[in-house]
Amino acid sequence: MKEQNHPLYNIDRENIDRLLAKHSPEDSDLVDLARLLNRYDGFPGASDLHADMEKILKFWEISREQLNDRAREIWEGGFRPGRQVDDVLGSGFDTSDAQEN
Repeated sequence: MKEQNHPLYNIDRENIDRLLAKHSPEDSDLVDLARLLNRYDGFPGASDLHADMEKILKFWEISREQLNDRAREIWEGGFRPGRQVDDVLGSGFDTSDAQEN
């Protein structure tokens, strides 16, 4: 069977290369790996990505089940891609300088 090309392959290749270089993954790295594993689960192609994701799991000494559990905890804790923790706390509206009429 001929391997299919995934439309996000080039972007995903860059992300996987970045993850391969991580010795100690941050929360966003765990979420990224879980997301990529789900994206390519059952995809008939990108065998190099599949192999590298398995290498990352072994290097980080985490099973796929543990990774998914951890990613779920991270999301439930308020993680959103591209946001810092301070971005999701409060409205950012400061009333301390408000004057009373």
